[in-house]
Amino acid sequence: MENQEAQQQQPQQTQQQVPQPPVTISDWFLTLFLTAIPLVGIILLFVWAFGSNTNPSKANWAKAALLWAAIGIVIWLLFMSIFGAAMFHKWN
Repeated sequence: MENQEAQQQQPQQTQQQVPQPPVTISDWFLTLFLTAIPLVGIILLFVWAFGSNTNPSKANWAKAALLWAAIGIVIWLLFMSIFGAAMFHKWN
């Protein structure tokens, strides 16, 4: 009985995460510049969002930017569908 209690009360080891250095202003400047380049920006957002060697703050920013882009595409598709249906109805 005592052996079972000793096994159940083992201290749990937690992994200490090493704090990441903050993203510098020059790094943010370069990041925003690169994301403004068509096609390259989207590819880099995916790399930064889901890459394993990316600073967590930059990864979270990239995920948020991809989410906003997806929301914008959905709204654009809805608008174009409604506008297209209205124009189709007007011509027929």
